[in-house]
Amino acid sequence: MYNELSNNEIRELKQIVGENNVVTEKEKMEDYSHDEFALTDIRKYPEAVVKPQNTEQISKVMKLANENNFAVTPRGAATGLCGGCVPVFGGIVLSLEKMNRVVEIDKDNLMAVVEPGAMLLDFYPKVKEAGLFFPPHPGDESATFGGLVATNAGGARAVKYGVIRNFIKGLEVVLPNGEIINIGGKIVKDSSGYSLLNLLIGSEGTLGIVTKIIINLLAPPAQISTLIVPYENMDDAIKTVPKLIHKGILPMAIEFVEDDAIKVTEDFLNKKWPCQGQAYLMIVVDGSGDEEIEKISESIAEVCLEHEAIDVFVVDNNKKQKEILDIRSNIYEALRAKTIELLDVVVPRVEIGNHVARVKELSEEYNMWLPTYGHAGDGNVHTHLMKAGIKDGKLDTEETKDWPDKYKEIREKIHLDAQKRGGKVSGEHGIGIVKKEYLPLVTCPAQMELMKQIKMVFDPNKVLNPGKIFDLKDD
Repeated sequence: MYNELSNNEIRELKQIVGENNVVTEKEKMEDYSHDEFALTDIRKYPEAVVKPQNTEQISKVMKLANENNFAVTPRGAATGLCGGCVPVFGGIVLSLEKMNRVVEIDKDNLMAVVEPGAMLLDFYPKVKEAGLFFPPHPGDESATFGGLVATNAGGARAVKYGVIRNFIKGLEVVLPNGEIINIGGKIVKDSSGYSLLNLLIGSEGTLGIVTKIIINLLAPPAQISTLIVPYENMDDAIKTVPKLIHKGILPMAIEFVEDDAIKVTEDFLNKKWPCQGQAYLMIVVDGSGDEEIEKISESIAEVCLEHEAIDVFVVDNNKKQKEILDIRSNIYEALRAKTIELLDVVVPRVEIGNHVARVKELSEEYNMWLPTYGHAGDGNVHTHLMKAGIKDGKLDTEETKDWPDKYKEIREKIHLDAQKRGGKVSGEHGIGIVKKEYLPLVTCPAQMELMKQIKMVFDPNKVLNPGKIFDLKDD
């Protein structure tokens, strides 16, 4: 279907981006054959890795790809979990690692401009230095903005502030045919025709390559405080969340997690969680000062204690808050060695408890540890499908019997349960290649057909990130 790269095309790529920015040695392309998805059977080597340094170079590369019919797979930091940057059909991986500048922090307009390879870990300090605030925190701070836009990344703070989509005001995009367009801008409102901006956000690099991003910033909260609320069981913890929201309390983040995952992560990081329980809510609140924070915290404590909380621990020490957030943010890393896949279903908030209960049933039925946690405020539930259990607060070295067969069955049943509860396949990670089989489960045929037609309008030769989200004819 796609042509293999010829020596002549490799020479042309080197002329476009420079000799040192084209990699063809297989041993140097290992990192470009995969993302963070655990199973190795989805890995695929490109024929070359190309590292452009500006928008014009990307435009020329895409024109060359269309003329010669080879696949182009855009890549950021490859922190994704569903194979979104795996070069399924070979061709080239277009790595945006060299386009990594924070171009501008515009304090007057409360906007920033970044290139797609800019990392969160570089962006946050510059925003803070300017006296501004960027609320989204998807977790892995080595993630790049191109990937965040491609997957419409979320994170814990989405319950109050929204996801990446809510903060993107403009994009510069290279279309699959090499044409360059600019969408949106440093503007707050826009009703000028179809929202191509929102179409590109979350399109997983299948419709265009984002080369510049305009980001809306906010004034920072004066104070942030974290509450840890222990419970005897997860059901009581999750049932508290709608009660908080019904009372008009909207924290920055409401996370739920069970004690077994916390214990493994404590051991992994050599850090300490502040209290003991079987399950926890981690609630982050922000406000204008001590008085407001105290008032919100008291209201939260009152609701939680009315709904079977063991206690409420208020953590207002910055160092201790960071330690707690580090533990929550590193659960994936702590479990990673024995994780088969981290699921990403999203369900209506009132269904979280029922979905988690179903996961527990499956865990018992298959005798397979399925640690589950997530964003209680927005219904995004993360279940680790594990090839080993837990022993004395650490990952067991002995793997679960017949885990490959159990994995496939459990995975299907969890997605079916989410669908039954009005949920979706992904809340923030995207579809990539790993979740393609489940997208039709939650998307009607008419919607699937519309998405395929949109893809063909943008990319009639199907050269850009082929094989992702859904399959097209001849894929």
